Amino acid sequence: MDYPRIIAHRCGGALAPENSLAGLDVAARIGCRGVEFDTMLAADGVPVLMHDDSVDRTTNGRGAVAALTSAELRALDLGGEPVPLLAEAIERCHELGLWANIELKTSRDGEARLGETAGRFLAERWDGHGVISSFSETALAAARRQAPGFAYAWLVERLPSDWADHADRLGVVAIHCAARHADAETVAAIRAAGYAVACYTVNSRARAEALSAMGATAIFTDRPDFWPPA
Repeated sequence: MDYPRIIAHRCGGALAPENSLAGLDVAARIGCRGVEFDTMLAADGVPVLMHDDSVDRTTNGRGAVAALTSAELRALDLGGEPVPLLAEAIERCHELGLWANIELKTSRDGEARLGETAGRFLAERWDGHGVISSFSETALAAARRQAPGFAYAWLVERLPSDWADHADRLGVVAIHCAARHADAETVAAIRAAGYAVACYTVNSRARAEALSAMGATAIFTDRPDFWPPA
């Protein structure tokens, strides 16, 4: 899997409103090759870009994402643009030549539905330039059934002792783990098993260099402008 070394967190990191098309534009403009963004389902089943369960923090609206239709979400102001549809984000990535990490952001009871819906949608619309990731094994498995030809990554905070069994069962190509829990032994074990390792969220040059020295494949960062294009 050809991972970019630097991946802009939530589209453009701190350089633009999170999970926005503007963020994708900024990432491409500064030469960042890879981006990450979150997707969840609106009330009408349309995949949209959003990190939180509610729109309160990032838009001028209020309410749960799952309770609002895609049209209602599109009427909100996300830092100067409407809440983007997943379709718009992948089209913009295609136009800009960006590698994308599409994270399936699940609600408590909608993991399988999100995986199935997003997987089916991506199978029809996405070129597969990147990976699909999630903390939810249910969502990953459901997406992979709908879109088996894509690359998948399992998100964890701290690597569990039986991680290899999970990774093998899920058929992933990479493990994404919290940088604060990544050490040389953990990174080496994952790489030795044939998986890529991407660590989140790294905004310190010293920490990024340390992780790279350990053998980490990539880092997610809020400040993609801190590093040369890669």
